[in-house]
Amino acid sequence: MGELVFDGIKVIDCASFIAGPAAATVMSDFGATVIKIEPPGAGDPYRRRATPPVWPGLAGNPGFVLDGRNKRSLALDLRAPQGQGVLRRLVEGADVFITNYPPLVRRRLGITYDELAPLNPRLIYASFTGYGETGPEADKPGFDATAWWARSGLMHLVRAGENTPPARSLPGMGDHPSAMGTYGAIVTALYQRERTGRGAYVGSSLLANGLWANGCSVQAALCGEKVVPQPPREQAVNALRLHYRCRDNRWILLSIAADEWRWDRFKACLGSARLDDPRFATHALRETNASALIAILEDIFATRDQSEWRRILDEAGLIFGIVADMDEIAADEQMRASGALVPFADDSSLTVDSPFWIRGQKKRSPRPAPAVGEHSEEVLREAGFSAAEVAVLRAAGVIG
Repeated sequence: MGELVFDGIKVIDCASFIAGPAAATVMSDFGATVIKIEPPGAGDPYRRRATPPVWPGLAGNPGFVLDGRNKRSLALDLRAPQGQGVLRRLVEGADVFITNYPPLVRRRLGITYDELAPLNPRLIYASFTGYGETGPEADKPGFDATAWWARSGLMHLVRAGENTPPARSLPGMGDHPSAMGTYGAIVTALYQRERTGRGAYVGSSLLANGLWANGCSVQAALCGEKVVPQPPREQAVNALRLHYRCRDNRWILLSIAADEWRWDRFKACLGSARLDDPRFATHALRETNASALIAILEDIFATRDQSEWRRILDEAGLIFGIVADMDEIAADEQMRASGALVPFADDSSLTVDSPFWIRGQKKRSPRPAPAVGEHSEEVLREAGFSAAEVAVLRAAGVIG
């Protein structure tokens, strides 16, 4: 398979921040041409951090480095009628249009599905919202922290007991998984178009993706089960599915199944007679006496560094994970070897690759994110605008 999967596919990324644009980023990895539409001047607000950077001198938002890669930027004022006219001409030759602007904004800018679909019967219009497109909150804007994390119940459940405050989410934690839902909708619609020749209106939302991420607990609640936050660590019901602090203050997370042979192998790794206690003789007893077992394991794990425990448990073939420090990510050999981290085409730094591969299909080497309006004239000339038309648009401040 020589050519990239999406060679020849044109995508208009008319979205802001993360979930919508990230779906376009994945398409770009597999060869799609992506035009990023953003306001002249400052561009997509995602280019700027919501809070000051931790390290002085760090310009811009590293998140945009990730989600802006491979794209060409057209700085276009969609508030102006001329700008809306430019967008319509671009839509006529596009395969996919992605937006996560709130429905009210779409109507104000003239970029609803009903307005764009007649321009191109093969267009895939991909809509992303905070809370869905029907219902009393359809017009309500949302971020992943509010609609994905909090509203889905994840924020309530991922904490150490009901008496501790709910846990805060990390930037993009819900947006990036949600982007994969949008990507899946687009690709499904492209497949449908291959069979029917017609475009489609597809969509996803932070709310739907948050419920999907929390699906096991949500379904339990729908089945009538009482779902509560996890207990404090020292009160966990299973000592072998828990995290422990090592001698060097690093943590290791066990995920050892209930089979007795695994318990025997685990005991042999740790080499402590305290684990031969009759209270831990069976899985059922280990759950009954989980607090006592946790206290013993805390003492044992505190005797060695994380790297030593990692070697010992790996040699035994037991399932566990190291709790990674963010400073270690760039040097993680497995992340590089597996292709989860890849270098930019100019070798300036590393970036996070899209989370799947196709055998025999080489992805595009990531190109750095563009400056605001870096490709405005180039994009318009390719779309058939004359030099004179471009000059008029620039003079009017419609493009930047």
